[in-house]
Amino acid sequence: MTTTLPSPELIASFIDIVGSANALTNPADLAPYLVESRGLYKGTTPMVLRPGSVEEVSRIMKLASATRTAIVPQGGNTGHVAGQIPREGKADIVLSLQRLNRIREIDPVGNVIVADAGCILADIQKAADDHDRLFPLSLGSEGSARIGGNLSTNAGGTAVLAYGNMRQLCLGLEVVLPTGEVWDGLRRLKKDNTGYDLRDLFIGAEGTLGVITGAVLRMFPKPLGHQVAFAGVGSVEHALALFDTASSLCGTALTGFELMPRLGVEFTARHIPGVRDPMQTVHPWYALIDISTSDSAESAERMVHELLEQGIVAGLVENAVIATSEEQRKALWHMRESMSPAQKPEGGSIKHDVSVPVSSIPSFMKEADAAVMRAMPGARICSFGHMGDGNIHYNISQPVGADKQAFLDRWREMNAIVHGIVAKYNGSISAEHGIGQLKRDELVEVRSPIEIELMRRIKHAFDPAGIMNPDKVLRAD
Repeated sequence: MTTTLPSPELIASFIDIVGSANALTNPADLAPYLVESRGLYKGTTPMVLRPGSVEEVSRIMKLASATRTAIVPQGGNTGHVAGQIPREGKADIVLSLQRLNRIREIDPVGNVIVADAGCILADIQKAADDHDRLFPLSLGSEGSARIGGNLSTNAGGTAVLAYGNMRQLCLGLEVVLPTGEVWDGLRRLKKDNTGYDLRDLFIGAEGTLGVITGAVLRMFPKPLGHQVAFAGVGSVEHALALFDTASSLCGTALTGFELMPRLGVEFTARHIPGVRDPMQTVHPWYALIDISTSDSAESAERMVHELLEQGIVAGLVENAVIATSEEQRKALWHMRESMSPAQKPEGGSIKHDVSVPVSSIPSFMKEADAAVMRAMPGARICSFGHMGDGNIHYNISQPVGADKQAFLDRWREMNAIVHGIVAKYNGSISAEHGIGQLKRDELVEVRSPIEIELMRRIKHAFDPAGIMNPDKVLRAD
């Protein structure tokens, strides 16, 4: 694999494929493609290619394969583990999917939408809504995140509890392989047992096996009833008990159950424009509860009132508010989705995207909190996330007045503490963000040798030249 700068002749050959207007080489034009949102990783590249068709992607990969040129696919550059960022000091070429943004077909009867990988998630949501359907994946970055990246990281979001992550929301894929060959797997079948499931290999592979260029995505009938409640609770244990009650009472109508700490509410109210504390009373923890019903608005309203009444009688809910309009429902979700960026003005923040069994969440958090505070007195722990599926964003903000860089220099130390406790509970160090560069070296520590060896065999089978997003997920040989 070539790691030195491509020759002028090779650069010209790549430019010929996409045209000079879609081949970026000016440093100012390259800059937005070279750094991830948290600023932890900054890469280098001789050029960014922006193909406008699957055929152009195929030609790029054929040329890259013949010349052993490393290619890094990139969608909206919203990833949190630097899987979409080229390596520093190397000659990786960035392949941006931004121009592959066409919705190819919408089939409301079959409840599917066929789209290019470069489509923005919010545009997919709107296209489904225009046909009285729902595409349920929802992320804080949905206004810029693109479908190819969502698939490559097996994105989860806030509705996993009811609808699953991207693996469950995708029926078929179109993928350009490292050789330039195109696999057309755009099938619309819910049942297909004809051999190995190639689709599932590419979903979550973070662009290391091929370039996803198109997908068949599942849509759903829009709920007729929708209610959102915000409940103050005294402890994580009470939040878990309330979730158990909600699961029994609401069943599949429970589409979201988010856990938030008081500190996170304070951060968002302080730093995010338009966000305010929904309650006049202060509580240690909060649960954001989302209920969607298929029959009527009245049934959703009855369900949320009954849930809160049961929670109050059982001593689980201290206070609660119920959204009375779509605007209020969006405002409550906006507060939750803004919790991570709201930490930025508070200084350094060390992030963890972990999952543990749902029933273990209180024990995990209590043990992790104690260990972090022993190692770093004064640290401000802001742990929140998808309680319904065990995915906690265990984030640590720097102590007040601490030196930001000195705090961030302890990133690996804090990771080791938190991830060690995650392992004790048989959890995962990457629930929905992926491995990328950030967690690549940790992966070999948390997965068995045979699992790592099988991953390497799969990687080599699809990409024997090692040109496809090298040094992501697995360290290059």
